[in-house]
Amino acid sequence: MNNDTTGVEAETPHSEHATLQKRVVRVLITGQILGGIGMGATLSLGALLAAELSGSSAWSGMAATMSTLGAAIVAVPLARLAQAHGRRVSLATGSLVAGAGAVLAITAVSIDTFALLLVALMMLGAGSATNLQARFAATDLATSRFRARDLSIVVWSTTIGAVLGPNLFGPGEALGAALGLPAMTGAFAFSLAATVTAACVYALGLRPDPLLTALAARTKSAGIRRASGGLAILRGNAAARYAVVVIALSHMTMVALMSMAPVHLRDHGATLTIVGLTISLHVAGMYALSPVFGALSDRVGRVPVILGGQSMLLVALTVAWLSDGSQGTMTLSLIFLGLGWSASVVAGSALVSEAVDIEDRSSLQGFSDLAMNAAGALGGALAGPILTLAGYSGLGLAAMALVAVIVVWSVLEVRASMAAR
Repeated sequence: MNNDTTGVEAETPHSEHATLQKRVVRVLITGQILGGIGMGATLSLGALLAAELSGSSAWSGMAATMSTLGAAIVAVPLARLAQAHGRRVSLATGSLVAGAGAVLAITAVSIDTFALLLVALMMLGAGSATNLQARFAATDLATSRFRARDLSIVVWSTTIGAVLGPNLFGPGEALGAALGLPAMTGAFAFSLAATVTAACVYALGLRPDPLLTALAARTKSAGIRRASGGLAILRGNAAARYAVVVIALSHMTMVALMSMAPVHLRDHGATLTIVGLTISLHVAGMYALSPVFGALSDRVGRVPVILGGQSMLLVALTVAWLSDGSQGTMTLSLIFLGLGWSASVVAGSALVSEAVDIEDRSSLQGFSDLAMNAAGALGGALAGPILTLAGYSGLGLAAMALVAVIVVWSVLEVRASMAAR
């Protein structure tokens, strides 16, 4: 790997940095839980409201698409804000934008305007972008020995909010009725409260700011250097290209298969309870074991864990291909899908954070999140037509499996080039 793979604070941390890092991780965990509640409380409502306001269920998929698109749009601006003013300002701003999206969603339903709902869902996507950036904030002051572990713990904390959030639909309806809100918008009140509270947690808790502290330490030891843009970094850094490609394509593969799983299960007679349980197990696979993959990344290396993740993605697609309508087999496929995503994204994100010096991290991280969300949106958009035309087994899964094969091949190719450096 090239000589840009470690930041100045990575190998010789000050004792005060180690103490600050522990507090930063605690603050980020709290913010992630709140952010997860904010997103989870409204995620399932988006599709229902899109269908209701548009007058057609064909538009229900636009909820996830607009949210993902919104996350992609704000990823780079939030990264630039972090570079200029620190993680505290960036994360708080992203949370407030998501809160404003919740208010706008309620307004859109109140005046029965579908276009305004789409804008609101894009703004709510800023919450996802903020949660993604928070995992990188855990690496600003982390040493290389514990970088993946700290990142993975923050990723894991998303599980709590993701599980609690959807369960607030019922209480949200009761709250909405008490407040006089339109039907199916009460959960947005929880979303607003959670995101505003998360903004306060970031604004008050990230003092001193981890990124600004790391940049100051770098300036003292190595002088000031102008930060590079995300594209410029990718052109000249093979390790950075490798990490960004792995994260983006792993996410695309996961979204493509996961987005069509509920449809497949319902078409084969699964009840809503079974569908919900299956998706819950998939989400658990995505987040619950992320600390394990983080610890493995620190112990055995980033690339071996990524390769293991790619192998699990291939297993997931192969099992789905052979499921033939079996609910149990499809559930197993989605569990492997979540685990493969988790291993690839945790190890890949750690590699993104150490592929460049601290001055360039925010730029590369922002571009990585942009690529990740854009690839996810593309995967979700392509999955429906591919699997509708070719079927959920046979050629349809073969086409999707090819995506995972390309991911694995790119990893092996870059790994070889990195080893030769």
